[in-house]
Amino acid sequence: MSKTARAVVLGSLGTAAIVAPAHAQTVEFPQTISQFNGGLCWGNIRTWADTGPDYPGRAVINVQALPISGIGPGQYPLAPLCDVDTTVSWRNVNTGAAGQYHVDVVAGIYGSMLYALFQDTGPGHIEVVVSTGALNLPVHAAFDVPGPPPGQ
Repeated sequence: MSKTARAVVLGSLGTAAIVAPAHAQTVEFPQTISQFNGGLCWGNIRTWADTGPDYPGRAVINVQALPISGIGPGQYPLAPLCDVDTTVSWRNVNTGAAGQYHVDVVAGIYGSMLYALFQDTGPGHIEVVVSTGALNLPVHAAFDVPGPPPGQ
């Protein structure tokens, strides 16, 4: 097999890994406006949940800062690099189960990396509150988590 053919096969495999399951659902929450620590920084934090029948009773909670503004510490103060402790608190209104996802979001003029973690919410209707450890406008949102198929 030529190098080009191997690259095409590997490229095709890489693309297939990115494709979401057919019945997956993504629910984006309103953005949280927050001040960031480490300078005079502020910006918006995106959060969303991914659910699907491939992982019943669980949700992936995703957190990502958009590009921030302000004045940061260090040699390049107009290209700030700041952080903020972000919390996604969730509660399953059907079962009463509750939990939190805490993450220190580090962001700069290009935003932040994606932070994501499975949460064992159980199947049902999930209500969330997203807030930070700095001055912020908390947001409320909700999504549904599917249970296992009947008979399992």
